[in-house]
Amino acid sequence: MNLRRWLTPGIGVKRWLLVVFLGLLLLALAFAHLLRQIGSGLEPGGLPGTFIDLVTLQFLPYPLRGLIVGVIGVGLLAVGGYRAMRSMTDPLRTSDADQPLVEVIYQKRFLARGPRIVAIGGGTGLSTLLRGLKEHTSNLTAVVTVADDGGSSGVLRTELGIPPVGDIRNCIAALADAEPLMNELLQYRFPVAEADPTTADGPGLAGHAVGNLLLAAMTAIEGGDFEEGVRRINRILAVRGQVVPVTATPLTLHARCRDGSVVDGQSHIMLTPNIERVWLTPDGVDASEDALAAIADAELIVLGPGSLFTSLLPSLLLPSIKDALLAAPAPRIYVCNVATQDGETAGFDLAAHVEALVAHTAPGLVDVVLANNRFDSRIATDGSAETVRLNWPPADMQPVPRLILDDVVNADNARHHDPARLAAAILRALEAETATRRRTVGRTA
Repeated sequence: MNLRRWLTPGIGVKRWLLVVFLGLLLLALAFAHLLRQIGSGLEPGGLPGTFIDLVTLQFLPYPLRGLIVGVIGVGLLAVGGYRAMRSMTDPLRTSDADQPLVEVIYQKRFLARGPRIVAIGGGTGLSTLLRGLKEHTSNLTAVVTVADDGGSSGVLRTELGIPPVGDIRNCIAALADAEPLMNELLQYRFPVAEADPTTADGPGLAGHAVGNLLLAAMTAIEGGDFEEGVRRINRILAVRGQVVPVTATPLTLHARCRDGSVVDGQSHIMLTPNIERVWLTPDGVDASEDALAAIADAELIVLGPGSLFTSLLPSLLLPSIKDALLAAPAPRIYVCNVATQDGETAGFDLAAHVEALVAHTAPGLVDVVLANNRFDSRIATDGSAETVRLNWPPADMQPVPRLILDDVVNADNARHHDPARLAAAILRALEAETATRRRTVGRTA
């Protein structure tokens, strides 16, 4: 079974086996030619001549000689090839591997040919998206917001002066090859004593996630270079793709409500309704060079899903990121949330989500909007979140993005996307958008 798998398309082995086979065939022909030359110069009936006759099966009918030699050759080739593969791959196979090495190699070869996708956002939505997309491509770049100021991330941000690492940790866990085990390790939080009900505000390690501490430690090892610290963690944890912070500078998010009040800090804004405008401080922050390069080279850019004001917009509000998105040749798809969020998007329908996104960025930033059209999923009883209503198109918006409706919701939880369904819908949208652009270019030409 494994031998046949080594010969499947995409593994990159058959071509080199063919080269080896041709080399052996030429050697065999040369050896046969040598035997013929030697045999022709020997006297009939002599001992050397008799030995050569036996080796070349001259005592058998001519067709039978070829059949016997061919069967022996195929058997030796199969046994030798199988044993050679085992000898080369056994030292590379870990004792607890769930998959044969050939499956791992085939998967990596297949994923390496996948589309170059950049996903921008943060929170649970981005990590859900990455879990689905990593099964289709390893050319993934997650550009993650750094505006969080609560929990363990907020404490490390205050004490060490580094950008918040919680969303970055979630994305690294989602893209790690050994995701179940790695996710369990990175997400583990040190328990908080019962006498101290706060999270990540107690003494020592209480409330901190292992992944947050690991990112903080690697940043310190790299002399305070946060971006390089994240790059090192990507390599150490064998991330499928790369996770990059949108900037190496900690950002503070501010919001103005419709009643004129101002709320500071992401952890407070996410619970605030009737948001009119959000902005960042400090001004003039430089975006990550890795993020800008990935956007320029992308075949597809995905915005969201995730909390609109507190996870997605903080990255898009950086002028250099917004300019890079507008200049990028790749289609830009906004994945709308499947449910409203208590506080910041309470009462928002599909059009309201898109209107808020475009109002904070620029017209034409979004080419395609992907929204859910399945509404029979189980709805959680806690909270007041509701399914996003499909009101379309947005009022007074030009140009209007193309709308794609698909079944992307988690059947067991109407508040979240299903990773596999969402990834499949995004790839279908990419194919459709690519075909549309080709037709447009053809008509223009």
